[in-house]
Amino acid sequence: MPENEIEVLAVRPPRLLDRLRQAIRARHLSERTEETYIYWTRKFILFHGRRHPDRMGPPEIKLFLTYLALNRKVGPSTQNQALGALLFLYRRVLGRDLDAPLDLIRAKRPHRLPVVLSPAEIAAILRRLDGPAYLAVSLMYASGLRLLECLRLRVQDLDFEGGAIVVRQGKGQKDRRTLLAKEMAPMLREHLERLQHQHTEDLSLGLGRVHLPEAVSRRYPNACIEWRWQWIFPGAHPHGPTGDPRGRRPLHKSGIQRAFNRALKQAGVVKDASCHSLRHSFATHLADNGCDIRTIQELLGHKDVGTTMIYTRRRSHGERIASPLDGISVPSLNFRLRPYLR
Repeated sequence: MPENEIEVLAVRPPRLLDRLRQAIRARHLSERTEETYIYWTRKFILFHGRRHPDRMGPPEIKLFLTYLALNRKVGPSTQNQALGALLFLYRRVLGRDLDAPLDLIRAKRPHRLPVVLSPAEIAAILRRLDGPAYLAVSLMYASGLRLLECLRLRVQDLDFEGGAIVVRQGKGQKDRRTLLAKEMAPMLREHLERLQHQHTEDLSLGLGRVHLPEAVSRRYPNACIEWRWQWIFPGAHPHGPTGDPRGRRPLHKSGIQRAFNRALKQAGVVKDASCHSLRHSFATHLADNGCDIRTIQELLGHKDVGTTMIYTRRRSHGERIASPLDGISVPSLNFRLRPYLR
């Protein structure tokens, strides 16, 4: 290759998506945020025939968001997620502020009450689970964890003596402490004992590495093989996905979600519940048992206590007030439905 061509390659500016990754990592945003922003940037570019975003602006963004809402039928939260990704791209990478030209086109999110499972329903679901799914679902309900918070727990995050779990870099990049249920301790100790045997075998084969944040791996080069940094829910591949040299990644969320949905159907639960409903159930049942709202706020990691108040509103408005019909003598249901049931 001629020297002048080598010089041109050396000074060639990084590609747009690489610049976007650099801007995200410079602000220490989460890995999930990086994946989301890259995804929506790609979709935006492909939608407009691979045009460079620097040659587009508010009209193209509005057209893309309208397409998502009308053609793809995405919900308001997904539409706002795409908008957030594009605003970050234009502000932090391309140096353009589009707030005023976009004229506040954020979709209005509907106000919905959280889906809450009863203790009996949760017990029925747990009876139909086994393996990592059983342990993960139990932890999410027992400690109020989000799904990814649960799957990204490391050995050092469990405080058996203090009866607590340390959630690191949760939503909003915040750390917090939450409950470690007494009933969970024996199961977790047994699970960790099996994992430690597996980790020892991996080390003997020259494996046993675990994926770490870049800052940690630079500062502590040997931390990736230490027991305390290992995942509580490790993925199946000791090299990580597709031979990733950085080592094991945590178990993927889709496996737990599928197992939960399957158990939900087998248990005959008709509520539109998801793994996140376990977190809602944790907070609601604490409130029902008289736990104060500030404590629940801290355990959930909510920034605003108003977010936590929805659980107390559900209790006071739905469970503790008798319906006016309860004081009236009415005929039996079978009698009234007899013509309909024939």
